[in-house]
Amino acid sequence: MKSKKKVLVAPLNWGLGHATRCIPIINALIQHHFEPVIASDGEALELLKKEFPKLKAIALPSYNITYSKKANNFKLKLIKDSPHLLKTIKKEKKLVETLIKTEGLSGIISDNRFGVRNRAIPSVFVTHQLRVLSGNTTWLSSKLHQKIISKFNECWVPDHNGTFNLSGDLGHVENFVSSVKYLGPLSRFKKHDVKTKYQLLVLLSGPEPQRTFLEQKLLNDLKYFKGSVLFIKGKIEAEQQREVIDKMVIYNFMTSKELELVINESETILSRSGYTTIMDLAKLKKRAFFIPTPGQFEQEYLAKKLEVEGIAPFCNQDEFDIKKLSEIKNYSGFEHQAYEINYKKLFGLF
Repeated sequence: MKSKKKVLVAPLNWGLGHATRCIPIINALIQHHFEPVIASDGEALELLKKEFPKLKAIALPSYNITYSKKANNFKLKLIKDSPHLLKTIKKEKKLVETLIKTEGLSGIISDNRFGVRNRAIPSVFVTHQLRVLSGNTTWLSSKLHQKIISKFNECWVPDHNGTFNLSGDLGHVENFVSSVKYLGPLSRFKKHDVKTKYQLLVLLSGPEPQRTFLEQKLLNDLKYFKGSVLFIKGKIEAEQQREVIDKMVIYNFMTSKELELVINESETILSRSGYTTIMDLAKLKKRAFFIPTPGQFEQEYLAKKLEVEGIAPFCNQDEFDIKKLSEIKNYSGFEHQAYEINYKKLFGLF
């Protein structure tokens, strides 16, 4: 029997979005008789190990990306962290070189990990950011990112390539010469017609310390919410924990199957405006309220875009109070555009 081709799938550990949007890609690789090898670090790696306990999982060096405590220091912190980032990219490249030999890899799918590529085998970069927003340095951050993307054989953008898209200016750049393929939005979830069980579902994730700041603020504010609340902290720990406070049920994390059910069962979602969350909520046709991560230009841009399009309201973290949730009724919520990814053709690269 012919042995299966091995493909390394390596998402960035920055929030959980990069890892969760790789889940449908990993499932598709399995269905098309490839053998995925998972590689990441921290919570992203832990999440994928829980989702795919039978697959080989490899720890990569950590980028250790955290946010500054103050939103306006975000850019300065990234500049300060850049020597560590460059060292990590070098370490990644070395490790990948070794893995090609030891694992016999036939291909690489890197979700925003700059050093996970090699000229010896087809390497793909997954991103929704062909343009990287950074305020008055957007031209520079975009140029640098595009230069990195062009070192890969292909760039896969999880979005539609038309006017009706989710990523807007981030994922659509004119005259970008790299081999870009639009996959349509990627989501691990399916829509189900089920009874509403929760008036509000809080979905948290994202880098520290801002994830904890928002968790503390919302746990305090939501004591005064009239309806039933399910609160998922987005902390991947060894054991799942459940706690009940009044009408609020709190979990540290949920698996994909559990999350799919509770999002379907929830009337409204309150979350960060991370791109993966947006793709998931679009697939499940949900109403939402967004609180962008302070200082993250991309999430602020996406939240504003959805507000302008009349899909969902948002506000800044320090301005949030539960009265603002009443604004949701003035917005349409998400509508899903059906699409079908031709994985056979896509994986033909390997």
